[in-house]
Amino acid sequence: METGGSLAQAIKKPTLTPKAIIHQNFGSKACYKVEEVEEPAQNGCPGLVILQKGPCLYRCRLELPDFSVESGSFKKKKDAEQSAAQLALEKLCIRPSADSPTAEEAWTELIARVKFIFSNEFLSALHPLSGHFKAALRRVGDLNGSVPASVIAVYDGKPNNLCKIINPTVESHPFLVISYITRAAAGLPELVVSPEGELSIRKKDPYPPDVIESLVSQQSDAAESITPMAIYIPCSSERAVEPLILNISSTGYYLDIIAQKLGLSDANKVLISRTIGKASSETRFYFAAPKSYPLDLSSDLLNSKVVTFGGPLNARASYICSQDIYGDSILASIGYTWKCQDLFHEDVTLQSYYRMLVSKMPSGIYKLSREAVLAAELPLTFTTRTNWRGSFPREILSSFCRQHRLLEPVLSPSRIPTKASSELSRSNKKLKVSESAEQETEYANGNGASDTDNKLGLGSSFTCAVKLYSRCQDLILECAPHVLYKKQNDAVQSACLKVLSWLNAYFKDIGIPLEKQKQLANVFDIKFYPQNFSKEVASGLSVLSFQRNETLGVKEPKSNSISILDDAVENDVSSIDIEGPDSGVCPSNGSLLSVCYSVSLVGKGELQKELLESTEEFEFEMGTGAVIPCFESVVTQMSVGQSACFYTEVPPQDLVLAAAKDSENAIAFLSSSCCLEYSIILLGVTEPPEDRMEQALFSPPLSKQRVEYAVRHIKESCATSLVDFGCGSGSLLESLLDYPTSLETIVGVDISQKSLSHAAKVLHSKLTMRSDPDASCRSIKSAVLYDGSITDFDYRLHGFDIGTCLEVIEHMEEDQACLFGDVVLSSFCPRILIVSTPNYEYNVILQKSNLTSQEDDPEEKIQSCKFRNHDHKFEWTREQFNHWASELAVRHNYSVEFSGVGGSADLEPGFASQIAVFRREFSPEEDDLQEHGDSSCLYKAIWEWNRSNLTLDKLVETSIEKDCGFSLIA
Repeated sequence: METGGSLAQAIKKPTLTPKAIIHQNFGSKACYKVEEVEEPAQNGCPGLVILQKGPCLYRCRLELPDFSVESGSFKKKKDAEQSAAQLALEKLCIRPSADSPTAEEAWTELIARVKFIFSNEFLSALHPLSGHFKAALRRVGDLNGSVPASVIAVYDGKPNNLCKIINPTVESHPFLVISYITRAAAGLPELVVSPEGELSIRKKDPYPPDVIESLVSQQSDAAESITPMAIYIPCSSERAVEPLILNISSTGYYLDIIAQKLGLSDANKVLISRTIGKASSETRFYFAAPKSYPLDLSSDLLNSKVVTFGGPLNARASYICSQDIYGDSILASIGYTWKCQDLFHEDVTLQSYYRMLVSKMPSGIYKLSREAVLAAELPLTFTTRTNWRGSFPREILSSFCRQHRLLEPVLSPSRIPTKASSELSRSNKKLKVSESAEQETEYANGNGASDTDNKLGLGSSFTCAVKLYSRCQDLILECAPHVLYKKQNDAVQSACLKVLSWLNAYFKDIGIPLEKQKQLANVFDIKFYPQNFSKEVASGLSVLSFQRNETLGVKEPKSNSISILDDAVENDVSSIDIEGPDSGVCPSNGSLLSVCYSVSLVGKGELQKELLESTEEFEFEMGTGAVIPCFESVVTQMSVGQSACFYTEVPPQDLVLAAAKDSENAIAFLSSSCCLEYSIILLGVTEPPEDRMEQALFSPPLSKQRVEYAVRHIKESCATSLVDFGCGSGSLLESLLDYPTSLETIVGVDISQKSLSHAAKVLHSKLTMRSDPDASCRSIKSAVLYDGSITDFDYRLHGFDIGTCLEVIEHMEEDQACLFGDVVLSSFCPRILIVSTPNYEYNVILQKSNLTSQEDDPEEKIQSCKFRNHDHKFEWTREQFNHWASELAVRHNYSVEFSGVGGSADLEPGFASQIAVFRREFSPEEDDLQEHGDSSCLYKAIWEWNRSNLTLDKLVETSIEKDCGFSLIA
């Protein structure tokens, strides 16, 4: 499945949707009425008695003049509307054609389009091009009514698309469209005039008086003149870019003013680039056409000559536009739009220009999305969706491709069944299964995988491949990560981030030898094609100062010119000035931090400052590289409530001026010795989820190590029945199904109905789908989930072979944990009980506290550590856990042995997760069980599964053909 589409899908020309075709035929007469459909409450899977809220669906009624149709139910409103439109087309017997016209047909359509735009009707239409036609009528002398051919080529999309059909090289040489338009105009001598050698077209006969009068009546009371700011970009890179003002009167044509600024006589000699940024933007480059523009009027449509410019290439403008720009150019945001007949305009400042430069880099796109150019950095890893701030990797990669005129990235996620992924993990040491902290919640909400994936089994893992193509369909690079993820979204985002990280590394050092480029690409599981990559992406990078440790066009500060630079953070962390009392709440890897910060340019002696960037609340995840290194290095030494101030050398000018609101002042500072001053206040710290903090240090994760520990004891004891006390969302029970064991009966108990609902769906999916004789869980004959407290006794769970309680008791109050120990060993009486809980002493490792200092008391360091999870009511040291378990064992005639996973018993501070294994030294008396009687049936069975009650055919039919049916427990 390819979420980004295949290459063919990525490059195919868009076809009209049913809704668009309806609009073509009926316009405003088509009325869409969407209503929400109330679906009845549902169960999540067979046997589950907890009712689940039904999905939110929509139905659409399309009313046309002669009839109306109604769609089915859909999850999205737009799908319901498209369905209704499709039904209407079928009723009208309209079948949209997906076939593109031939070159000859496109040429005929182009002539017809030129004819239409010079018609009387088009002049009054609300179209960007009609605004230019009206403005052309205000031009004086021989220029009256003369419309530049470049305007028609740029502001009307239809001629552009038709020319691409006529000659595909138009994609790479867009100014070839002008030749086709002037040639089409030459074929309409009765309607238009196109002077030979001129890049303009005008209507042969004047517009009728009534049309002109209508235009006069439509004119709004706009300002007499406007003065938008623009940027002048000289062709020579040795000359600095400069801001300029365009003085445009209401009676003039703004393109004539731009032409004058370029040293040209009129707008007919101006060429216009594509839009910069969003498609709806009016930001474009304007530059002079060559003095002798070669207009190819040959009869061969497909072999029209590409325009050759004699002037020098403007490297800076060409790099930003991803289109060849020649000579001096002007960057302006001005033009007529679809929304209004008045002239739209916005200021383009130096900051705007440098932000465009910055946005050509992956890290730049991320910095701008966070509005933190001097503080943020593209993170190195994708952890969780909730902790990610700014644009997501997939969005950044798509934006990068648009910025560099590439096709949309082709993303190919693949689902790998758990059994296959386990075998793959064992056969490839590079493979690692990653699971984000909120996967459990996302799966419970039905996110993270499609409905089909849910039916096939929630135990799957995902990987994703990424490919980038040029618009000429040349493969530029491909990324095939070896890492597996529990969620498809995590696989997609992480794969995109790998590509972005490699691109980032390349942009920062474009001079790296090819061999080292390939070695770096291998680290990121990337294969790139140097020739295609250099042609499509790497060209023009020399205009950036990102990759050089210097500023462009200004004097570089000397290391001894400012005393504070001698104490820069990189050289001496003691130079940081931290103020305020230590609150004891400090950040650790995985924490979500909230800070207030400001960045200023500081002149010599700190007597002058220029504020560049500031924010009252900025969040980022610690340890992911989401901020620049010196910023994170300082924050690690702070506690909540403290403030810090430190200094760094000035980064490249592109970044400074992209952040500076007052470019003139910033340039003045950069022209002399200066540095950056960072001021930070740590506002808050949100602790990292426990499992992610553990995964950062352990492979496989502690959760998997605990499962493998339990499986080992199950096999050794030949247990046939197991009860998981505090089963939660069924992660242990689900994992046990991946291993061949002697278990026949598995039971889970928990007080959270939401968690039990998720566990039921997971177990039902796995048990029903893995029905072949070789399946690892084939021995399981029955499974039950109970809603109840593990401190209450239910006689139905008495005397099981093995009981587990993994990482549960720390979520209870200590007295309740002690009560559970007494109840489980005195009443439930399992033959073996496995209890695990975090080792509090190990938190110094997980939270990266420093125990190496001889002056610090290790005991004091341990006591200063935080719990691993905000929901933990306590965490025991090894001595406390041993004391609790030993007393329980003596009190209830059990033996106990201690072990753990993560770490080592022989090295301090022991295991990360400490485990006690209790073994029963007697057989429970039957009389003891009878004392409890039926009154001890306190648990409510909310889901049951029994292999003997269903035939194999029925199981497969239930799991595949039905969407989780509703077999309720009587």
